[in-house]
Amino acid sequence: MNTKRSFQSARDVMTKKVVFVDGMATAKEAVEVMRSEKAEALIVKKRHPQDAYGIVLVHDFIKGVIIPDKSSEEVNVFEIMTKPAISVPASMDVRYVANLLMKVGLWMAPVEENGEYIGMVSLSDLILDNILF
Repeated sequence: MNTKRSFQSARDVMTKKVVFVDGMATAKEAVEVMRSEKAEALIVKKRHPQDAYGIVLVHDFIKGVIIPDKSSEEVNVFEIMTKPAISVPASMDVRYVANLLMKVGLWMAPVEENGEYIGMVSLSDLILDNILF
């Protein structure tokens, strides 16, 4: 019995949708984008070419708006985002994707190929959307 799994890359299990938001958007506006796009994370746009992308996840809204009891209309995305966004190469083995995400305490990251974000990968994608699991 062969118990070794076939190679799978981040590209094989990623969600192809990448949704961007401006860092000056309010938390309320960002959540509205997430709802309308059915996205669990947003990539925060660069302010200039040398800047880094950021990322805002659902837990950032919990940590930065709900727990401190702030209004979603008074908090801007740049205040609660993680920056720089940690991305994974499209060709990275899913074992290393899982290891990286677990080590840095994230559950989702953008997938990068040729300097562009081509999708998003989450820990749940590695299990629930993985046909080899």
